[in-house]
Amino acid sequence: MNSLLMNLKILLPFQIFAEKKDVSRIVAETRDGSFGLLPHRLDCVAALEPGILIYETESEGEVYVAVDEGVLIKTGQDVLVSVRSAIVGTDLSQLREAVEREFLALDESEQKTRSVMAKLEIGLVRRLAEFRND
Repeated sequence: MNSLLMNLKILLPFQIFAEKKDVSRIVAETRDGSFGLLPHRLDCVAALEPGILIYETESEGEVYVAVDEGVLIKTGQDVLVSVRSAIVGTDLSQLREAVEREFLALDESEQKTRSVMAKLEIGLVRRLAEFRND
């Protein structure tokens, strides 16, 4: 194994989506725009937005993966990407459409669920703050 390259693992909630060795670069989308990783970059964590993740290996070239929101963690030569859903493909326009169709379009019930969860989290934080102040 070349120690100058990265190891990429893409995780879904219930399975490993992809595990790649000898990755020379990775590009992912965050709230602040595209985020690039090279093997010697310092360790970091980034919140990912739904979009296209690109990685490159010598054997496969550039590979495009549509990913839902999640997190990217780089420690040493290992890069771990944990997302809710992923789709691999070669046609960027079709993958971009998949991102818009599958990941960005929240249905009404999911929006309500997220709203209820946010309210529960806020209530829990308030109660913990009150408990701490007592």
